[in-house]
Order: sequence, then structure tokens, then C-alpha cells
Amino acid sequence: MFLDGGVLETPVLDEASSEAVEILGVTLVGVSATTGVKLLFTAVLVLAVLGLRAGARAVVRRVLGGRVADPRRFWARQGLQVISAVVLVLGVFSIWVTPETDVSTGVGLLSAGLAFALQQVLLSLAAYFVILRGDTFGVGDRVSLGGVRGDVVRLGFLKTTVMEMGQPPSAGPGPGGADPAGWVHSRQYTGRLVTVTNGVVFDEPVYNYTRDFPYLWEEIALPIPYAADRSRAEAVLLAAARDHAVVGDPAAEAALARMRTRYAVSDASLEPAVYWRITDNWLELSLRFLVPHRGVRAVKDAMTRQILAGLDEAGIGIASATYEVVGLPTLRVEDPPGGRGQR
Repeated sequence: MFLDGGVLETPVLDEASSEAVEILGVTLVGVSATTGVKLLFTAVLVLAVLGLRAGARAVVRRVLGGRVADPRRFWARQGLQVISAVVLVLGVFSIWVTPETDVSTGVGLLSAGLAFALQQVLLSLAAYFVILRGDTFGVGDRVSLGGVRGDVVRLGFLKTTVMEMGQPPSAGPGPGGADPAGWVHSRQYTGRLVTVTNGVVFDEPVYNYTRDFPYLWEEIALPIPYAADRSRAEAVLLAAARDHAVVGDPAAEAALARMRTRYAVSDASLEPAVYWRITDNWLELSLRFLVPHRGVRAVKDAMTRQILAGLDEAGIGIASATYEVVGLPTLRVEDPPGGRGQR
């Protein structure tokens, strides 16, 4: 109100701001006709975007087939999600924010509150783009992430889903001090799907088994007695490696050459080799060989069977620290000289 020439006048309120929406006799405080129209437009926009996204997904499934693990289907789904999110944000912002709207203070306070309350969510969202841009891992890669070992089966904005695999007990504690998976003592699926937030890539190392070099160096340790034919035992080990491991594969050599162009990797041999180590009880022969990143257990099983057969044929035993009692000496109890019953 203001006084002009002794006349008390009341300012006229904006028509849009003075109107209120009344539903079933209930007046919604703070909701005007303009706000109601904006709410209606927002609901229509959300439904339209969700419907279009569902239709686009159906088209992608029809065109690319039903294989969920297909990388093309994954990237198409990710692209649709990003586009839908951008359209929704821009659409809602365009509906609610107009040149006459003073929202700077409200937006500032809202942004600060959201940043504090959703810091883990924002961290995971930022990690999602780091994962994609930094080639950290992708769907189908075999990784160790957040203390979980397995294959990445889904990568979302906030979390990554991993099909867990076991780990041999000899591998020791996993990333972050976690123990190896319990009941499956090998690099095979346990059947559990594990969800890990993307933000762990900022705090913990990520072990990728497949990204740049889809091969692994494995070892088999064989203890033999010092009196055994050491050269024959080494020949048996090398023969098993040449029959079942990756030897002379041009694809492996090309993968190693590509990795050397990207990283400062020193020279590494792809050929199998046997290393000797002297211990207090036996001679330890360690066979080092190259295998694909998948199917390691089957390769080592076949090699172990062939090695045992070769050792049996050569008459070479495996050294062991166990002891076997094969007999006891005969005991005789005699009376001492000088009388019966004296001890």
C-alpha cells in the first residue's frame, strides 16, 4: 500500500499469482492456474519421453537381436538413456523457468542442498563417465572391482553389476583385503550377481583381465626329489605347455605389440619356460606359460593330467613332506639279572 494525495491505495496483484486452483472444494495453496498448466505440461513431457524411450528400446531389440551381452545393444541402450535424461532436464527447465522468473536464489540453495545430500550419487555418476572415457572397463570385461572378481554384465549410471567368480586360495587376499570367494576355488562363476557402486574406481584399484591384453601368465609348481631325472621332468612340463597353452600365437604377439605402443611395458616372453628353485626338501620346478583370459581351469586340468602321465612313464615321483610309517621293530621284555620281579 502507498499514500498518494491523501488517498490510500492498494496495489493490484498479478492475476496469475492471485488465482488459486480449487479441486473438490479444496484450495491448493501456492498453486495457481499457471502452475497447474506447467504441472500438466511436465507430466505430459515425462510420459512422452518415457514412451518414446520404450519404443526406441523395442526397435533396438528387434534390430540388434535378443543378446543382452551384445556390445552394440549395450551402447544403444546407454545412448537412449543419456538422450532421455538430457531431453527431460532441458524440457522441465524450459517449462518452469521463464525470463520473468527469479529463481537464482532458490536454484542456488537447491543445488547446494542436492550436492550435499547426493554427494555419493554425484560421485558415482562422475565415475560412470570416467569409466567410459578412460577405457577402465566395459561390459564383458573380466575385472576385480571393489573386492569382487568377475565379469561385468551391466554398467549403469550409478552402479556396475558383476557376475562373481571364485579364486584359488593360493591367490591370497583380494583387493581391499577381501578373502577369495568361498566355495568355488577357481576362476569360474559362483552364480552370484554383485552390485558395486561406480564411485569405487576413485578409491580402489581396478584389475582388468581383458581390456588391452586378453591373456594371462600362469604357473604350475612341481616339487621333485633331488635324485630324480631333472632334465626329463623339465621336458615333461614343457611338452604339456606346448600342447595346451598359448604358444606361437600371432594374435597374442599382436596384442602384446599393441600394449607396448600404449604403455611402457618391458620385454615379456610369450614362450613357456621352466624355472628351478632349491629348497630344503626338494627341487621345485615352476612352469610359466601363457593362457587365454577365459578357460584357464580347463587348460590347467589338461596340463596336469598330461604331466602326471609323463612323470609316471618316466618313473619320477613327486616330492612330499608327509611321512609314512611302514612298520615297527620287534619289542622284547626281559627280566633283569638278579631275580624275578625286579625292574
